[in-house]
This record gives sequence, C-alpha cells and structure tokens, in this order.
Amino acid sequence: MNKKVLVVDDEPGIVSAIAYALRREGYEVDTAGDGEEALGKVSTFQPDVLVLDVMMPRMSGYDVCRKLENRSDIGIILLTVKNDIVDKIIGLELGADDYMTKPFEIRELLARVKALLRRLDKKGVDTKSELIQYGTLKVQPDHRSVQIAGEQLDLTPKEFDLLLLLLSHPQRVYMREELLEQVWEMDYAGGTRTVDIHIQRLRKKLGEPYQNILQTVYGVGYKAVPAGDYA
Repeated sequence: MNKKVLVVDDEPGIVSAIAYALRREGYEVDTAGDGEEALGKVSTFQPDVLVLDVMMPRMSGYDVCRKLENRSDIGIILLTVKNDIVDKIIGLELGADDYMTKPFEIRELLARVKALLRRLDKKGVDTKSELIQYGTLKVQPDHRSVQIAGEQLDLTPKEFDLLLLLLSHPQRVYMREELLEQVWEMDYAGGTRTVDIHIQRLRKKLGEPYQNILQTVYGVGYKAVPAGDYA
C-alpha cells in the first residue's frame, strides 16, 4: 500500500505544487486548506505524514500539532515563512518532526518526506532487539513501546529512536552531531538544538526518577546510565 501524505496550506498554489510532486513519487495524497479541515482528514484519510503550514486561518499549524501531540504514528513537517530559531523550537517542542522555511525546493521537501517515512518504519539503528529494563521502565524494541509501571508512554518516533539508541549503549557518550546523524539521518532544521529539545521532552515524559537516566555530558552530548543503577 502506498504511503499517505496530507498537505495542509491555505495557499492553493503551494498545495497544488506539493501534491503534484508527491503523487509523481507514488504517494497517496489528500489536501486541506486550514487546520480544522486537516484534523478532520487525519481521522478519515489517516495519513502517515502531514506537510503542515504554520500560519493558517481558523487553526494554526502549531494548534494542529498540539491536537496530535500524542499521535506517534504520524510524522509532521512544518512549513512557514518565518525563519526565527524560536519559531523552529516551538514547532519541535510541540512534536513536529521537521521544519522548512518558505520558499523551499520541492526536491528537498520530497527528500525529507522520504527520510521521515523511513524513520517511522524502521526498528532502530544499531540498537538492541531484546527487552531493556530500568526498574519499572520497560522498553520493547520490537513493539516500539515504552512502559513505566505498566503504563504506556506516548513517544514520537524520534523520541523512541533517541531513547532506544542511548539505552542500548549505556555509558557510551554520543555527541549531538552523532545523534543527529543516527536518529535524524540528515541535517534537520534547528541543528543540534533539535537534539537538546528532544532530550528535554524525553526527560519530561519519563518523569522521576527515570528522567535521570539521560545525562548531559557538558560540552559534548548525552549518555545513558547503566540499567543496574535502577534495579
């Protein structure tokens, strides 16, 4: 079955150009002109990826991200005319997977859609396949699930891949650039700041005491502590 992409923008010319290019690549494509219509089509069309404009009437792209924050099965690429790092950070903190500033090259957008779909499909890069356990925290790579005391955590695909990579190699220090290369697979909007944002989101979702599993190595990057510390 072809992958599905929902293109959301209030500028018909942009929607038409993106949709045409995606269909030529073999994707099944639907479109929406504002955030409210997009949310309705998420339910009916069930896209794998949203190409989502930020500045729209009725409901912004940021608001759509908030509504879909716990949907780990949908990848989101934000589009905007803004080029401020603060705007990029806001989008990433709301769960967007990538960020492109208008005007952009259609070929680059297609590459990023392809890379995002690859990450959604993959089971992790150079990671363990067996259960990883830290006390009541259980990570099941094959099922791409994370539980604490039996409660499922809602992680985005990148959050899961980042956590799995670090926990698969405890005490191994990863530079931010390494994490970008292995988890994001290409240069993404926000640069290494993207890694910091997702570590912060992971710590918040893990909560006490498990947020302390992910440790900052100042001036270098991040590492995970050994599972034995949480036996």
